[in-house]
Formats: sequence, C-alpha cells, structure tokens
Amino acid sequence: MLSRTQLREREMNKTVCPILLVEDNPDDVLITKRAWKKGHIKNEPLVVNDGEESLRFLRKEDNYMDALTPCLILLDLKMHKMDGFDVLDTIKDEDSLKSTPVIVLTSSERIQDVDKSYKLGCNSYIVKPVSYENFIKAIARAY
Repeated sequence: MLSRTQLREREMNKTVCPILLVEDNPDDVLITKRAWKKGHIKNEPLVVNDGEESLRFLRKEDNYMDALTPCLILLDLKMHKMDGFDVLDTIKDEDSLKSTPVIVLTSSERIQDVDKSYKLGCNSYIVKPVSYENFIKAIARAY
C-alpha cells in the first residue's frame, strides 16, 4: 500500500493513481463522476458494474489483463451477482489485494451494515447521497 507521502508525490509528479468505482447503478456512477469534476480531481474513476467484474479487474483476469492497479476502491454494497460485502471480504482475504484501501459508498444507513463493513476491513463508510463537498472531502481524507 502506498503511504500518504507517496500518494502526494504521485500527485505532485502528476502521475495518475487509478481509483476503481464498483457501482451497478448508472445514476450513481454519473453523480460520482460529476462530484469528481466539481472537486477538480484529475483522475476520473475507472468503473466496473458488479462485484464479480470488480474481482476480475483487480485480479487482472479476462479482458482486464492490462488494467491499472487501483490505489483506492469505492465500493457499493448492494449489487447484483455479488454484493459489496462478498467483494470486500475477498479483497481483504487475498494477499495481493488486501492492502488496497476500500471506501464503502452505499445508500445503507443500517448500523449492521456499517459494523459488518468495518469488520470486513473497509477504511471508511460513506452513505449516499452526500453533498459534493462532503464527498470530495471524504475522498481527499482517504488519500
């Protein structure tokens, strides 16, 4: 995992640090991209649309053999095929992936979901919808 200093150095050197957005709702993808633009974040997130696809991306399988390794994952919990809990559990269980920070970005305010996400190893939990300003601040803190 890159330290905050290393990430800042990347930013100063204008090296792109890819961010993976795992989100199956096209409207939420659009909102996230708008927040990115409003926050003047240089690297637009890479988007995958379900949990299974996210693991193929992270493992560089199938069409993702040349995919960039993300330095941050934004993960929705409620998805088809494989939910965010299973994705988070898998990420934190695999040696090659477990050091990648994961921010859960979800509509659920259930305390059980918050607790379970932290127990599985998420670094932060953000409830949608959030204001652009708070969203950008939360992402900046994760960097």
